[in-house]
Amino acid sequence: MTKHPYLGTRRLGIGLAAVSALVLGTLAPGAVGTPAIEAKAPSNAAKPLVARVSHDVAHDTTAPLRQLVKQAKSSPVANARVVPEHGSVAPAPRGGTSGGDAAVQAANGTQPSVKTIQNFEGLSNQDNFDVLGTRVNPPDPNGAVGPTQYVEMVNLTFAVYSKTGKLKLGPASLGSLWAGFSVPDCARNAGDPVVLHDQLADRWILTQFTSVGPEYWNCVAISKTPDATGAYFRYAFSTGVNFPDYPKYGVWSDTYTITTREFGPTTEYGIGVYGLEKSKMLKGKNARVVSYYIDGNVPENLPLVGDGLLPADIDGTKLPPDGSAIPLVGSQDDDWSYGATSDALNVWNLKVKWGDQVKSSLKLADQLAVKPFDTNFPCAPDSRDCLAQPGITNPSQFLDTLATRQRVTFRLGYRNFGKYESLVTNQTVESRPGVAGARWYELRRDAAGAYSVHQQSTYSPKDGINRWMGSIAENKKGSIALGYSVVNPTDVYPGIRFTGRSKSDPLNKMTLKESKIVKGTGVQTDTNSRWGDYTAMTVDPSDDCTMWYVNEYYTAESQASSSVGWLTRIASFKMPGCV
Repeated sequence: MTKHPYLGTRRLGIGLAAVSALVLGTLAPGAVGTPAIEAKAPSNAAKPLVARVSHDVAHDTTAPLRQLVKQAKSSPVANARVVPEHGSVAPAPRGGTSGGDAAVQAANGTQPSVKTIQNFEGLSNQDNFDVLGTRVNPPDPNGAVGPTQYVEMVNLTFAVYSKTGKLKLGPASLGSLWAGFSVPDCARNAGDPVVLHDQLADRWILTQFTSVGPEYWNCVAISKTPDATGAYFRYAFSTGVNFPDYPKYGVWSDTYTITTREFGPTTEYGIGVYGLEKSKMLKGKNARVVSYYIDGNVPENLPLVGDGLLPADIDGTKLPPDGSAIPLVGSQDDDWSYGATSDALNVWNLKVKWGDQVKSSLKLADQLAVKPFDTNFPCAPDSRDCLAQPGITNPSQFLDTLATRQRVTFRLGYRNFGKYESLVTNQTVESRPGVAGARWYELRRDAAGAYSVHQQSTYSPKDGINRWMGSIAENKKGSIALGYSVVNPTDVYPGIRFTGRSKSDPLNKMTLKESKIVKGTGVQTDTNSRWGDYTAMTVDPSDDCTMWYVNEYYTAESQASSSVGWLTRIASFKMPGCV
């Protein structure tokens, strides 16, 4: 299928003309950094958004998952669908901070590197072929760690591992998790999965969207016990005629949060925000949902939401202050076509009070100025053909940088340190001409509820290596770890690395020497250029110290097996000083 500069596709069955229903991610920018000033929230933030309170459209309880996936028949791959990216179809306007990043860390850290503790193979595209008879791209690698297990989800399979890498369940198709459910579309293999571990309740949350229509759902499964291979409470939450692209989830004290990029049947585009009634879902009961729609076709709204908002996801066991809002964060780039006049982070507050009558609100809390960044990455001939690989001279086989998305990427890790609350996330930017770097930042919320950017930086040592598609997390000591993909045009094949910093280190610096999780030895040769849209850095609830990271890579053998022969690797490591 011919690619449009502002459309994305996910091909199923490599070598076939089919385009997968794994409706792609987005195309627009965003990033972050430490502010020289803090801008007041725009005047339109006072405009009230109307909440809709409803219930799940279906819920049930499964047999143990280890039985369910054995009984499930191979469910079909969802019908082909291409969802248009919202925004200008003309080249993005130049101007603003074009070509410049004011927060680049151009040198590697000087502290000793950290070795991995566990480092084992995760799911692969070969698993898709073995389970479903087809291969897909991109994988969207995602995973979470619990006290004794690790769960990984990709497009279009999932698996449960012991924390030493022993396979406990799977690989199984995503649809098998919803086999026999009363909303049949949930049992399709649509994709965009997210897995979380709710350490406050010691439960697992496994999700995917539906993509066939004309009605759409977010399909959510909550484990009945701490065992990820046991029984689940399954739910379907309708998004009506709006397709809920790129769903992202967060755990809060009394609410599970979903954010989506929503496309209507004609030209509608906006951001969906959903608060799910956690206490009822943990018991498998009828659950309420509070939903909001921020209309992206309203010109003053578009730069405030861009290509998505990311919901806060609690790390650790210290709860947020009673009654505090759930932060949602997005970013905007003044060098993109969405109308932003400055580089900034937009912070929204979602408040939900569950009672006999639900009380809720969603408001733009603040707009935080950040150091200039650029997401208008030079890609050609397509807007996803960006990063050269060793031995690849055809630009149509370059990799998608993910920079041209006006949003921050999974996760938005939240931690309550008592005197302040901390939020960490990251995004790909153009660190220097033609080079991708990982812009990361830490936000803080004080006792009065005011937000500020505590620190920010674009990690991009001056070695010609692209670093992108990152994920970041913070342990109980305030140490931060950042994982990401790496590639260059000559001798760095698509692989996985990480860096980090201790709380006491100088601000705005990743001080650890970069460490390798796995060294790539092969390349992706397909011309759809898609790389995963998100990865996951999570914190082990057993000690609140150990970091677990999952991402994708290639070997020469996997390259030979398919033009999209991606593999995934799961690794753990511990930051210095955390015991």
